Amino acid sequence: MILDRIVNENEVGKTLKYVLKNELQLSERLIKKLKLQQKIYVNEHPERVNYIVQAADRIKVILNLEEECEHIEPQDIPLDIIYEDECMLVLNKQPNIVVHPTSYHPHNTIANGIVFYLKQKGITKKVRPVSRLDRETSGIIIFAKNQFTQEMLIRQMHSNLFKKEYLGVVQGIPEKNEGTINLPIARKPDSIMLRHISEEGAPSITHYKVLKSFPLHNSALLEFKLETGRTHQIRVHCHAMGFPIYGDTLYSENTNLFISRQALHSYRTEILHPVTRKEVIFTAELPSDIAGLLEILSK
Repeated sequence: MILDRIVNENEVGKTLKYVLKNELQLSERLIKKLKLQQKIYVNEHPERVNYIVQAADRIKVILNLEEECEHIEPQDIPLDIIYEDECMLVLNKQPNIVVHPTSYHPHNTIANGIVFYLKQKGITKKVRPVSRLDRETSGIIIFAKNQFTQEMLIRQMHSNLFKKEYLGVVQGIPEKNEGTINLPIARKPDSIMLRHISEEGAPSITHYKVLKSFPLHNSALLEFKLETGRTHQIRVHCHAMGFPIYGDTLYSENTNLFISRQALHSYRTEILHPVTRKEVIFTAELPSDIAGLLEILSK
């Protein structure tokens, strides 16, 4: 992947490093790596970052760095690829699979499948997940193909330009058709996994809207929009408000036979493309198990 631009009149007289940081939005850490590997060019020649740029200079940055890849075993795992370019890989994650290897789940993760997929193309890259989903949650997840893309998208998350929307089936019908849940979330004492509402927790904001209600089953289909991205945020907020996510055995004692996992799906993600800076929207249809649940509840 290459960033290529012609210096404009406002940049003349500035250092190359200034342009890299302020115009191309490269981080200090990435600039150091690029400098060491001589991946920064001006007019087709490697250049130092203290170079003073001139009118009509052509700056080219090669982002395909040589980097050590953490040891992740390639495994032939089905991947539902929604979108792919030189920057990123966007997937519709199937339920009941972990995103990245952990001590508890070292194999059979989405990352193992990505390493295999890239290896088939003769590509060896560090696996860089930008967004993550719980093991049981399905839907859109983004992996960056380089450090620049990862940093740009994480920056968008911090500035609320990275917008994620979910669909979830809940047990119970909210009193209001739409509303905002603003309750701080913290790790539950003596638990690695569980979260709970706590005054000492991090600010957490979830907007919800009832799309359809099923009075006979005291259930509803909700759309969720997140302002923050805390671990288990939607699940913890819904449980606290009295309408837990259907099938969520971690935060609700209510179990059922209609679905074998939490009925939560990341169905829409909106970002600014790291290179073009244009709005890009990804969508993923509901998986068959949640669609089947809705059909049962409709009867």
